[in-house]
Amino acid sequence: MAKVLWRPPADVLERTRIGAFLRWLEAERGEKFEDYAALWQWSVDRPAEFWRAIWEHFEIVAQVEPADVLADVSMPGAQWFPGARLNYAENVLRMPGVADDEPIVLAWSQTRGPITLSAAELREQVRRARAGLRRLGVRPGDRVAAYAPNIPETFVLLLATASLGAIFSSCAPEFGTRSVVDRWRQIEPKVLVAVDGYRYGDKVVDRAAEVEAIRAELPSLEHVVRIGYLHEGHEGHEGTDWAALTAQTDEPLAFEAVPFEHPLYVLYSSGTTGLPKPIVHGHGGILLEHVKMLALHHDLGPGDRFFWFTTTGWMMWNYLVSGPAVGAAIVLVDGNPAYPDLSWLWRVTQETGATYFGTSAPFLLACRKAGLVPKDIADLSRLRGVGSTGAPLPPEGFEWVYEAVSADVLLASVSGGTDVCTAFVGGVPLLPVRSGEIACRALGARVEAYAADGSPVLGELGELVITAPMPSMPVGFWGDEDGSRYADAYFGTYPGVWRHGDWITIDDGGACVITGRSDATLNRGGVRLGTSEFYSVVESLDEVVDSVVVHLEDPEGGAGELLLFVVLCPGESLDDALRARIARELRTALSPRHVPDQVFQVDAVPRTLSGKKLEVPVKRILTGTPVDRAAAKGALVNPESLRYFAEIRAARG
Repeated sequence: MAKVLWRPPADVLERTRIGAFLRWLEAERGEKFEDYAALWQWSVDRPAEFWRAIWEHFEIVAQVEPADVLADVSMPGAQWFPGARLNYAENVLRMPGVADDEPIVLAWSQTRGPITLSAAELREQVRRARAGLRRLGVRPGDRVAAYAPNIPETFVLLLATASLGAIFSSCAPEFGTRSVVDRWRQIEPKVLVAVDGYRYGDKVVDRAAEVEAIRAELPSLEHVVRIGYLHEGHEGHEGTDWAALTAQTDEPLAFEAVPFEHPLYVLYSSGTTGLPKPIVHGHGGILLEHVKMLALHHDLGPGDRFFWFTTTGWMMWNYLVSGPAVGAAIVLVDGNPAYPDLSWLWRVTQETGATYFGTSAPFLLACRKAGLVPKDIADLSRLRGVGSTGAPLPPEGFEWVYEAVSADVLLASVSGGTDVCTAFVGGVPLLPVRSGEIACRALGARVEAYAADGSPVLGELGELVITAPMPSMPVGFWGDEDGSRYADAYFGTYPGVWRHGDWITIDDGGACVITGRSDATLNRGGVRLGTSEFYSVVESLDEVVDSVVVHLEDPEGGAGELLLFVVLCPGESLDDALRARIARELRTALSPRHVPDQVFQVDAVPRTLSGKKLEVPVKRILTGTPVDRAAAKGALVNPESLRYFAEIRAARG
């Protein structure tokens, strides 16, 4: 068993929202569960009863109640809450347990000063933005696009758009023109709302030219609304600005009643190997899933301040901004997380009084590597929870949080994806935190590990699959009229079963370890090796900043080649001594199979716009695919990094 770092307090059932849910289930349904495992099993064996309980316990507001819960369990094609008519924005703006004068949005930025909105002020801003969109002719089903960062205006725009039954889509302003156009040309937005630029640390980034280029490439646009974010009050002379859009009007705030599956927003896959997939999520599925996760798994409610560092180009932003639906205030932060140094986000946590801080595993590991002790430089006494996602968090990352941040927080390493806009494995207040382990499968998520023959396995590595429908599975892909692209993307390998594309090991207690993407698996001598444990060892070396590893199979059936590429600290070079130390560390910590055949030094590892490593394009380049066909450069934060691998390919012949 892995080392236990945190245990639930004795009164956990009295002090948590999941405890209150369990009491409600017993009182209202006569259902009593001995532990989390029993509750999870019930939630996946009897999904209609579980999701109806979520609906009723959290008092979901619907203008028409559903006739049923789960009319069709097939995947794809599950039918949730047929007949229901509701609105996501109405449920978010209900803000249960929050008084009108209480803060509900706290925004910190490196571009402008802090902004705080009370519950009443948020409703008022949404009312005005909604009226402004109506004046521009926005109607149910129209698309509204935001080229804007994680700031209050973007959140207000989402809620105003949703209140009309229109469909929202956002791209972070660090996305270049081609990346944006590749996404939005598919959905043909009517309105574009865009910032003029932003500051990223000490860098000023003007986006006026990009906005004009995007406008020129999207013939569907009828209106462009400018936000003077970089140059406040100087939105430009053409079109409408944000102040004009939200000018005073007497039109009341109202909410279009839409079906459960009515499109709420469109998210996108990374688009590294073609056009990004436009993933459509619905009002009801997102609302129920986020309420469940935020309240029962993260234990968020009135009085909490929920902070997850994210951009509007990552599904974690959509997850974050559902916080008010459970009564939690949200902390919106825009800027460079490492400016002026890695302590900035921890100081923001203190300044905003955040009770929950979520971030990426690479950020936590960077703090650890830098020797940062957040509890020594910030008052984190209000912090009750820490979340980590974006990559597997290795044991040393877990242990650093409990040593350097707080011994009392509930640390949740979570994993899910844009495809479901949630985490389907993570933490929960009822279970201990063990080093390097994801504590549980989320309620209502029947996550299993499949062997190569499609049989479920426990205690061994397998394909991560979901074998029963979840409400937040996509409504579909935009423009995929017959559903064939959607079916092929998730159900093509195992008919009727969602294949997610990760390797997972699930123990008999339900704890999980995810070891990387299954399409980037290292397979040596018939043994599958996950990439995450590999990176954990290599990047723990002081000299190594980043790394990527690929396995090149031998078409004749031999062992193939395991190639490691490392980015080193300034002033370091890859010599025989460092190569030998890398090999020794991998052999000792993992196994002789993990020792690479060759190690190369590169200047950068290719990453998506949301920061994920790209092993597959590297492998394609090394096996002869031209750089311009191996990955869509607009989907990378550093497309120039691909040339290093082309040069290595050429040198290797």
